[in-house]
Amino acid sequence: MDEEKRNIKLLPRKTSVTLETCGRAEPDLSTRDVLALPAARDAKPFCSVSSNQRVTELFEIIEKLQGSRIDEQRCVFPPPLKTQLLKIGGEVPLVLPPKLGGYWLDPPLDKLVDMSPCTSPQHGLDPACYDILERDSDAKIYREFFGSLYHHTFIAVDASLGPLVLSVCLEGEAQRIRVILRMMECSLHGVFSLSLFHNVPSAVELAKRLCENVTVTRFEAVSYLKAPELIIAFDEHRVSSNFKFGILLQKEGQFTEEDILSNTEETQEFQEFLSILGETVQLQGFTGFRGGLDVSHGQTGDDAVVTSFQGRHIMFHVATKLPFTEGDPQQLQRKRHIGNDIVALVYQEGKTPFISDIISSHFLHCFLVVRKIRGEQDQRASGGYQVCVTARDDVPPFGPVLPDPPIFTDSSLLRQFLLTKLINAEISCYKAERFSRLELRTRSSLLEGLQNELSARSQCMLGDPSSMTLPSCDGLRGVSEGSGGFIENFKRAIRVRSHSFDTLCVPKKIGGIVSHRPKTAYAEKDDESEKNPDSTVPVVENSESADLENQQCSHEES
Repeated sequence: MDEEKRNIKLLPRKTSVTLETCGRAEPDLSTRDVLALPAARDAKPFCSVSSNQRVTELFEIIEKLQGSRIDEQRCVFPPPLKTQLLKIGGEVPLVLPPKLGGYWLDPPLDKLVDMSPCTSPQHGLDPACYDILERDSDAKIYREFFGSLYHHTFIAVDASLGPLVLSVCLEGEAQRIRVILRMMECSLHGVFSLSLFHNVPSAVELAKRLCENVTVTRFEAVSYLKAPELIIAFDEHRVSSNFKFGILLQKEGQFTEEDILSNTEETQEFQEFLSILGETVQLQGFTGFRGGLDVSHGQTGDDAVVTSFQGRHIMFHVATKLPFTEGDPQQLQRKRHIGNDIVALVYQEGKTPFISDIISSHFLHCFLVVRKIRGEQDQRASGGYQVCVTARDDVPPFGPVLPDPPIFTDSSLLRQFLLTKLINAEISCYKAERFSRLELRTRSSLLEGLQNELSARSQCMLGDPSSMTLPSCDGLRGVSEGSGGFIENFKRAIRVRSHSFDTLCVPKKIGGIVSHRPKTAYAEKDDESEKNPDSTVPVVENSESADLENQQCSHEES
């Protein structure tokens, strides 16, 4: 009797344990079943299973979001080309245009006939014709003609043209006046004989000689002693001897951006090609032009390919040398550099064509594609290098002209051609719609900052009490230091304007109204990028160019 009572008392307790453990009732559970249950330490709690399910669902959601992000940037290769590659004249083309167009090819597809260097003579292989384009041929006129002569500078704000900076010098021996008028859209340069004027012409008269749209009636004379330094920095802000280009390795069967950016191994063939372009150096402690790579902490790889060519310093962002991130199909550590270059070189190992828009980027506007030609009898023997160029439709053509057929058997000649072509490609890309719009904004910001700075400094020289505490203007001179492209100058332009209007307490005058602009985030972001070269620093603009600046990451220079 006592034993039955104990069993009766035991049943609710065990049932209670079962309810706590499993979280649900067992209607037909007997005492023997309860006693036969495994020990608590061997059982897997139901709450853990639920937690694991929630974690699994969370990772599934993240994976779907990441997949959507990749799909937005992926260039889908046309299905027919995956199974049957397009052949023209028995050769597989290096580049194929995208399905929606928007790119030009050189040579065009219909000219890809016989690529054998032995069957047809080559034309266009004269390195004497490999001329590098000038970014701004008039940029150094002030330094060349005004620096050594006594001259005057005048400033004004035109109601329709905006800020104006006028420089005038008298060339006594030649009896002529040389004038430079800087406006938001461009700078005008002219030389006038003194015989054209009855008296010494005024600044307004000279400005109207260059541009009839000038409406100002009075210019303000600049009396700041260091004004020439600021003017030279503005005039030469587009002049740069530093260039950076991306290098991608495309292997056989790689049709997507993820495949190309995921290559980690460098074959001997690829290393030989890199040695043609330049030399491999250790980034740690490198003192030359670094092209945005980290030379202190190793955050952008251990080594890089650099070279000097006709007074230009070039840094190559080689994808296989940049950090590889496991589990990241987009390889953002690599794309943050190559995706922010304007021109990239693609080396093909195999006969898989490159699609012009396969790399999703707002900055990349031009690709040079190179493929090594194999010997017919011996595949290891080299018949030279075949070259093709593709760029967006709004990029004007640039030299040097490709030889016919576009094959190079001399490595030194290939180097001269590729380096000249890469430099000219970037300069030509600046004329594309997106870059020209940004360049105009950059110039406008710099000119506005220059005009305000010269005005404030001149007032300080004349003893204006409100300008007596102005600090040094070294920040403005930094506009031209370490220049690596107009995008860097754009960021510096915003920083300079913020520095001039707020840190220096200089009011901004627009249409006769004095306004103070609060310090923007442009300067702060640029300063952070210089401290940490591997940080992502997007440059925010208005809606018309926000899409372009969305991918701006690491354009800081050494």
